[in-house]
Amino acid sequence: MEKSLNAKTRFEESFSCSQSVFSTLAPELGIDEETALKISSAFGGGISRHGEVCGAVTGALMSLGLKFGSSSPNDEEKVREASQELMHKFKETNGSLLCKELLGYHLIVPEEREKAKESGVFNTICPLLVQNATELAEEIMNKT
Repeated sequence: MEKSLNAKTRFEESFSCSQSVFSTLAPELGIDEETALKISSAFGGGISRHGEVCGAVTGALMSLGLKFGSSSPNDEEKVREASQELMHKFKETNGSLLCKELLGYHLIVPEEREKAKESGVFNTICPLLVQNATELAEEIMNKT
C-alpha cells in the first residue's frame, strides 16, 4: 500500500503515469530510479499521448517483466500469466485499459488535451489509476 501511495505522490509531482508506477517498483527489482524514469518516459498518456493502453498499466507491466520475465524465448509463461492477471483486474476495476476511454479525452489532439486539463482528470482520475496499477502489480509480485 505504501508503494502505491508513493507512486500516486510521484504522479502528483508531475511525472507521467508510467514513470510514477515503474520508478516506484523498479528499484527493488534491480533498476535504479533514474534509469526507470528514463525507460518509462515514453509511455504516459497511453503511449506518448496516443490514448492506447494506460501508462499506469504499462509501468506495472514493465515491473512484472522485471520480476517474472525471462531472457529465453521458451520461458514466457510466468510473465504472460502475471501480465494477463494485472490487465484483467485493472480493466475489471476501471472499465478499460485504454487511456482515451478511461479519461474520455484523446490526448494526442491538442484541443482534447487542453479540455482534459480543464476538466481536472489529471488530478482526479489519473492518480487513482496510478495507485490501482501499482497495488495490482505489488499484489501479483508478492504472491511468489
